[in-house]
Order: sequence, then structure tokens, then C-alpha cells
Amino acid sequence: MKTEPLYSFVFKGILTKEALSETEAKCTKSLAKIEDEDIYKLLCIDELPSELVIKAKKMSHVFTAICSFENSIRELITQIFFEEIGSDWWEKRVPKKIKDKAESRKEEEDKIKWHTQRGDNYINYTEFGDLVSIMRGDNWDFFEPHIISLEWAQQIIKTLERSRNVIMHSGELSDQDLARIGTLIRDWVRQVGV
Repeated sequence: MKTEPLYSFVFKGILTKEALSETEAKCTKSLAKIEDEDIYKLLCIDELPSELVIKAKKMSHVFTAICSFENSIRELITQIFFEEIGSDWWEKRVPKKIKDKAESRKEEEDKIKWHTQRGDNYINYTEFGDLVSIMRGDNWDFFEPHIISLEWAQQIIKTLERSRNVIMHSGELSDQDLARIGTLIRDWVRQVGV
């Protein structure tokens, strides 16, 4: 039968592909573990009380979620304004109070040359709650097609900001809080996208 060599060749190819995928997954996991170990050494985490490290590590996942969420809103604002207004959107569309505060923060950080800064754009220097304020008033027309209502966005950001403040001041959130955070982020992503 002429099909047997072809079948054998295809079957061996499938087995090889699966073996390579498993090896790649194992390598990726071990590389991540090595990177974690290197970071732990740099930060002297192994010298800290293990029960506190375990709690903090759990909260680091919350930080990752909220930080990514917060920065995705900054990117959304930047993208919408850039498309609708142009590159000078910061000067034209951001309320003066928010603009002044962000620009002042950036100027202060610019003075400290030895430390990494938040970013190049002024929007990186705004507070989480300021993001809703930027969408208000005359700017709402730009965001209305993407967001259900300003009140909805404000409630999500206000709730997540409360959780953010707890973990940013070394607190610990309950599992109920974690579930709420997940629900709010999921609702936002399903409505607005990322």
C-alpha cells in the first residue's frame, strides 16, 4: 500500500509538533521561573518574612490587573483624541486643572534624572479619577460611542480606584473584592474593548 508511508510521515510530523510544543511550554515556564528568581534576588525578597511575601504576591496580581486597566483607559483617551483632534489634543481638550497638575508632576520628575519616570506623555501623570474628568463636558461626544454612560464609567473607575488605593498602600483585599474587580474589568472590556 502506497498510503502507509504517507500516513507514517504525517503521523510522525504530528507527534514531533506536539513534542516540540510541550518542550517550548516547559522552557517558557522554566524561563519565567528563572526570571522570577532573578527579580527576587535583586529585590532581596527571599530575606523578607515569607507569609508577607505570599500575601503581597497575591496582591501583585490585583496590581497587574488594575494597572493594565488604568493604562488601557489612558491609551483609549489618547487614541480617540489623536484621531479626532490631532497631536495637540492635550492642549486643546484636557481641563486646565488636570493639565496643570499633570504638567507640574512631570516637571518634578524631570528634575530627578537618576530615577525612571512615568512616561513621556502628560496623560501618564494624571490620576486614575482624572480620566473620567477628561471625558466630561464637551469631550463626551468623542467617548459616547464607546462607553454606555459617563456615570457607568465613573462608577467602575471609582470602585477600582478604591481597590487600587488599598493595594498601593500595602493592604490586602478579600476574595470578594478580587471577584468584583474581575467583573468590573470584564464588563468594561466587553463594552469598550481594549
